[in-house]
Amino acid sequence: MPAVKKTALLVTSAALLTMSTTAPAWADDKPGGEDKPKPPASMSTVGGAKLGEPGTQVSLKAGAPVLPKELSARSWMVSDAETGEVLASHNSHWRLAPASTLKMLFADTVLPKFPKSQKHKVEPSDLAGIGAGSSMVGVKENETYTVHDLWLGVFLQSGNDAVHVLSAMNGGVPQTVKDMQSHAEELQALDTHVVSPDGYDEKGQVSSAYDLTLFARSGLQKADFREYCSTATAKFPGETKKITKGKDKGKKKRGSFAINNTNRLLTGDIGLDAYKGIAGVKNGSTTNAGNTFTGVAERNGKVLLVTVMNPDSGEQHAVYKETARLLDWGFKASGKVEPVGELVAPKSAGTGSGKGAPGAGKSGPDSAKNVAHASDKESGSGVGVALGVVGGVLALVAAGWFVISRRMPLPDLVRRKTRR
Repeated sequence: MPAVKKTALLVTSAALLTMSTTAPAWADDKPGGEDKPKPPASMSTVGGAKLGEPGTQVSLKAGAPVLPKELSARSWMVSDAETGEVLASHNSHWRLAPASTLKMLFADTVLPKFPKSQKHKVEPSDLAGIGAGSSMVGVKENETYTVHDLWLGVFLQSGNDAVHVLSAMNGGVPQTVKDMQSHAEELQALDTHVVSPDGYDEKGQVSSAYDLTLFARSGLQKADFREYCSTATAKFPGETKKITKGKDKGKKKRGSFAINNTNRLLTGDIGLDAYKGIAGVKNGSTTNAGNTFTGVAERNGKVLLVTVMNPDSGEQHAVYKETARLLDWGFKASGKVEPVGELVAPKSAGTGSGKGAPGAGKSGPDSAKNVAHASDKESGSGVGVALGVVGGVLALVAAGWFVISRRMPLPDLVRRKTRR
């Protein structure tokens, strides 16, 4: 399609978007009761005015499936990973504690800085300041790891120890926090306030379903990011020990141990099957955040991103099951809904949507006073068949084309079985 015609269609679509009437799937106070937290009456409008309104936003065309009823998350969003269209949302700009889903921003910020083959010997100071009860992969002082090892620890085991070592390599935690905040602003993720690079509960640390989706979308443009977030199982270097028996007695040997991805839609679990077409991205769980998750999946050439924050139904694996329901809905609803907003372009892309949008300049975590120190509860390991990402690296589209088409093409997402 010629660029001029495509631009005209985008302008027309934007006009229709501001005029369209959304059809809430339920009242704003359901599910939930009067004693449960409520979203702010007005939130950021980055990506579209409707995204700044509390409650469910969806505009169904004739023949479109209704949204699933079994949704209890405080915030969620369904979007097309490539076109950036937001198909439906629920309090998508509500600033909430993100837990380890914030590691997507950490990876998108730091991952390009070091080649995966680079080695680093861990100093005691590298592991200082890790929050009590944090999820750990098992990094040891005075041991040497490759950057590849450390990123596997970040993505598979959500290891805060691996995050802190990579942060030390990046100039320290304060510098890494500063870099992450700067990158969030470049992505126009203005709901996000970074305090700790690992997502550990800290006062004032917040993000939103909208921003987490932006982080995932940006990260998935990077081949290494795609590799790590889709890996189900791996070997992680262990501790160097002296051999005490046999012919090699007195020599040193370093073994390894298995680590498994804690993303249950990737690996499956008791009572939960791996999701068909899943290709990442990141899960999280802390006291303040509850359970959080951003997932990407592909079916029949359509790639969707879903973010779910803090479901409270009490259902086992609720964050994954609600994500799966929204993915199922999104694949069925594609082409049958009017978008209620869009994922904005990074600032460096030029005049991408969202720049100068009403509310775009608002910052500062409204819910910061509700965020405090707590223990990271992520646990468990994946087993069975893994679904992942394969395919060559595609270059990022040129900035001018990005502005015209609003697309961020991703490499082919296909299913594969990972060797155990």
